[in-house]
Amino acid sequence: MAEYQLTLPKMGESVAEATLIKWVKNIGDTIQADEIILEIATDKVDSEVPSPVAGKLIKVLFNENDMVQVGEVIALIETEGGDSSSPVPPVETAPEVIPEVATPTIADIPGINEFVADPIVAIEAAFNQSDKFYSPLVKSIATEEGITPAELDEVTGTGTDGKVTKQDLLNYIANKGTGVTNVQAPKSDSVESPKSTTTPVQVVSGSDEIIEMDRMRKLIAEHMVMSKQTSPHVTSFVEADVTNVVRWRDRVKSAFEKRENEKLTFTPIFIEVVAKAIKDFPMINVSVNGHQIIVKKDINIGMATALPSGNLIVPVIKRADLLNMVGLSKSVNDLANRARQNKLQPDEVRDGTFTLTNLGSFGNIMGTPIINQPQVAILAVGAIKKKPAVLETADGDVIAIRHMMFLSLSYDHRVVDGGLGGSFVRRVADYLEAWDVNREA
Repeated sequence: MAEYQLTLPKMGESVAEATLIKWVKNIGDTIQADEIILEIATDKVDSEVPSPVAGKLIKVLFNENDMVQVGEVIALIETEGGDSSSPVPPVETAPEVIPEVATPTIADIPGINEFVADPIVAIEAAFNQSDKFYSPLVKSIATEEGITPAELDEVTGTGTDGKVTKQDLLNYIANKGTGVTNVQAPKSDSVESPKSTTTPVQVVSGSDEIIEMDRMRKLIAEHMVMSKQTSPHVTSFVEADVTNVVRWRDRVKSAFEKRENEKLTFTPIFIEVVAKAIKDFPMINVSVNGHQIIVKKDINIGMATALPSGNLIVPVIKRADLLNMVGLSKSVNDLANRARQNKLQPDEVRDGTFTLTNLGSFGNIMGTPIINQPQVAILAVGAIKKKPAVLETADGDVIAIRHMMFLSLSYDHRVVDGGLGGSFVRRVADYLEAWDVNREA
C-alpha cells in the first residue's frame, strides 16, 4: 500500500487559491481514477476536482469553506502497490540561474504620490506591502470598511494556518465598538472528516417565503452594488438597422452549420463588430486604478450568460479581435454550453476588458446594464424587431419594413465622457448597418 498526496491543481495563470465548498467523497470511500472527489469555488466559478489515482480516501486536510492555495495537499488516498508512504519525488535538476533584477517598489510607480492620497487607495497599497496573506475578498471588505492592515492583523483567524476568513472579518466589524472585537467563528478541532452539507434555509412567514441566497447570487449582489458605488453610470442609446446582418445570417447559417458543425448565432457577429469599434476607440478598453487609467492592449470580450439556476456568469473570449467568424462561433458556443453545465475553468471568467449582454434573448428591446468591474463599459443589445423605417433613395424617401435593434452602452463617467461613449456605440451601429451581405461565413 502507498499513500498518494492529492493537491489542489493549477486552475490558470491568474488563479492562486480556491474555496473548498463540498467533499463529494467521505473518508473510507473507494475512489476510481478520474472520479470527482471534491468541489471548489473561485470567484463565480464552481469546479470539480477529480482524483488522478484509484484507491481509498483515508484523510482530508481541509474542511468545507476553507481557503486552499494551489499546490497545497488537500487529501491522502491509499493506493495499491508500492511501499512508499508518499509520491516518488521528482528527479532533481540543477537549478536555473536567474539574474537578479531590481524589484520596483511602490514609490517607483509614476504618479503614486497623487494616487495614494486617496485613503482607500492608500489602504490597498498598504495591503500589497503586507507580509501577511489575506484573500482578495477579505482585503476588499477591509478596504471598504476602512480597516488598515495593522488593525486586520489583530483579528483572530479561524482559517487554515490562522488565516482570516470573510466570516472572521464580518464578525469583527459587527462587534466593533461593542468591546468585543476578537470574535472567532466556530471551528472544528479536527479535519479528519468532511463537514455535512446544508441546504438553503427556506422559512415561511405567513404567506411569504424567505429563501437564502446561494453563494453565486451573493457574489453577484456584492459585485453589482460595488459597481454602482464605484462608477457613475451613464447610458447612451442608438437604434440600428440590422437588416443586412439578418439577411446574411439567414443565407449562410445552414451551410455554416453543416461545414463547421456549429450553430451561427448573432452573438459572434456582435462580438466581431464590437472588437472593430474598440480598435477605433481604444479608450473604451480601459480600467481605472485610483487616479490612473490603464489602457488594455488585448481585447477580451465577456459575454453575459444566463444559467439554468437563474444566476448569471460572464465567460471571456480572449483576444477576440484576432478570431474570424468561425473562431468566434466556436468560442461562443463552447463557453456558453460549458457555462450552463457548470464546467468553466476559473481563468475563463477573468481578465475581460469589455462586456456584451444580449437582452434580446429575453424579448427585451433595451436596458441599462451595470458595468462589470473593473471594466468601464458594457454594451446591451436588444431584441431584433421588424419595423417600418424611412429609407433615403435616389428617387426620394420611402418607407420599408426593416429589422431594427436598440443598442445601449453603459459607461463609467469618471473616464468615459458622453462624446466617447456616444461615438463608440454609434460606431458599433455603423458596422452592423454596413454589414456585407455577400461576405463568406
